Amino acid sequence: QVQLVESGGGLVQAGVSLRLSCAASGRTFSAYVMGWFRQAPGQDREFVAAISWSGSSTYYADSVKGRFTISRDNAKNTVYLQMNTLKPEDTAVYYCAADESVMGVLATTPMGYKYWGQGTQVTVSS
Repeated sequence: QVQLVESGGGLVQAGVSLRLSCAASGRTFSAYVMGWFRQAPGQDREFVAAISWSGSSTYYADSVKGRFTISRDNAKNTVYLQMNTLKPEDTAVYYCAADESVMGVLATTPMGYKYWGQGTQVTVSS
């Protein structure tokens, strides 16, 4: 089992950057595919980005492609989400997720992840 704790959220103006972190504890971090999701009020939880065990493969939602970058540091048991050129529509609670994913699939739905953090709020004002 792995425990996930997100940090780095906040209230920012449109156009600026923010970096989220997700610290993992428990079993071997490098064995997990990691993902970021977000959920705005009244909306379903949506996929943002995912990264493979080694970090060599990544995948992004079209809405964030070119603006957000997911990365991981297995030595620090941490996954990051660098968010640039933030827009008001990026406002949401951002969740970190992990899955053992035996086949290494980068899942894009919440059902593809077994472990979740508590989330961190990101609010982007116009």
